[in-house]
Amino acid sequence: MVRSSFLAVLALFTAGCASQRLAGADLDRVARPAFISRIEIDAGPRSLVFREDSAYKDKLKKLEPKEADRRLQAKLTSAVTRFEVSERLRVNTFRLLPRERPWVDALDPARVATMLESFLVEEVPANAPDYDLLTRLGADTVVEFVIQDYGMRSERGRAGAFMRGYARMFKINGRSEIWRHPFQVDRLSEGAEHLDPFKVGKDPSLFRQELTAMLDVLADQFAEDLRPKDRRASALPGGAEGGEPDSVNRVGRELPVPEKPAEPELKPGELPDPDP
Repeated sequence: MVRSSFLAVLALFTAGCASQRLAGADLDRVARPAFISRIEIDAGPRSLVFREDSAYKDKLKKLEPKEADRRLQAKLTSAVTRFEVSERLRVNTFRLLPRERPWVDALDPARVATMLESFLVEEVPANAPDYDLLTRLGADTVVEFVIQDYGMRSERGRAGAFMRGYARMFKINGRSEIWRHPFQVDRLSEGAEHLDPFKVGKDPSLFRQELTAMLDVLADQFAEDLRPKDRRASALPGGAEGGEPDSVNRVGRELPVPEKPAEPELKPGELPDPDP
């Protein structure tokens, strides 16, 4: 039910965006794709909760909305790293693709990261890389996922997670795009259940759960886009079977759930307790 709800909202928000469907004939001309995922430098996570919504004024008491947003943003950052957000979208999309060309000939993501000097660490490249470097590895096409904005926002005392960005596929030589899928997911506009910012302040994993659900549904849509219905399947030669995903095609480690503070007093860097 949750995934169906997300899909309905994604269809709504992408309907008016400049998108481009992938044609089977264009995919047939792809020989060696490279997958890249990145988050723009000011993308987030951002807290647009307390400064944007005066409904929390009484709850905050003497705590300034700007400071409350800063504290909540720190909690969002601790819930899931930018690297994990970026990698989950790339890994889950790739896992859902069929075992056929050109996907079976995709470049090893570790080699891509090394060539672009964006090693698989806790940070991800924010700026567009030099795609031409990938031609040295034999790549002719790039499949790129870009997150431009994400975090939490609130209106009239109701808060939720949001994310905006785009996915695309383009030929390295000439940069001509053969697929583009902009996306904007806003759980608040969808009318989803309130994501209490004070509860998130005590248990940041609540934000992580919401964010990963959004990413997984996006991956479903992207994988569907990358299987054009007007293309005949290109099976693996000799009936080769797909193996286990390599070490870089796994989602990042799970973070421990932060413990709730035992003392009732508001500690430095903390938000007030949620209502019972």
